[in-house]
Amino acid sequence: MATPKPGAGSPAAPQPRPSDSFIQRFAQRAHGSPKRRVDLELRALDVLLAGFFLILSLPLLLLIGASLLFTSGTPLFYRGDRVGRGGHIFQMLKFRTLRRGAEERLGPYLGAELVERTHAETTRLGRRLRAMQLDELPQLWNILRGHMSFVGPRPIRPRFFEQLAGELPAYWQRLVVRPGLTGFAQVRRGYDTSMAEKLAHDLEWIADRSVPLYLRTLVATAFRVIGQSLRGLVRAH
Repeated sequence: MATPKPGAGSPAAPQPRPSDSFIQRFAQRAHGSPKRRVDLELRALDVLLAGFFLILSLPLLLLIGASLLFTSGTPLFYRGDRVGRGGHIFQMLKFRTLRRGAEERLGPYLGAELVERTHAETTRLGRRLRAMQLDELPQLWNILRGHMSFVGPRPIRPRFFEQLAGELPAYWQRLVVRPGLTGFAQVRRGYDTSMAEKLAHDLEWIADRSVPLYLRTLVATAFRVIGQSLRGLVRAH
């Protein structure tokens, strides 16, 4: 029996989201990983720190939101699907720093090419926000809600997770922990680092995660962000 074509009098069958295959193929492995007490301790730190920094940064969040509204209108936030712990798909938040429609134009790209094309799409205010990494402040809400942690593998888009899980057999192990606002790969290496090398750093965190390592990574990130912000501001001018 011939399969009806879309538009030939019968509605097309709904296509499964990429996340469906992730859950079927990888979530069971991730959930089968041994539970560790440290994950509860890290989650408690995430909630305390995210709540504290959200309250502390509220005036700055309102100021950035008003500036974006005045200079480039709505939407104020970028919401992008990302793969989280156990294969759960969530929407990661950022202040919008790109021109309208840029997300669709940048969708197919990854790595160094994505960085180059993103720079061309960045607005003037967005360039300043990115230079100081203030565009990532809304991710504190993702952390508070349990979608992310302060430390962990950086969240990745579903289409690229599927691709990389096919190329790197151990890639599914990233699903064991929550994706992070920062991580070993970000502290130790740069954007041009290969995905295989980034995965090696992510797997090291997953294996050795602890409260002292979490705190050291946050401190190292703070120093790195301060340095990048100062250099970024100089380039932005």
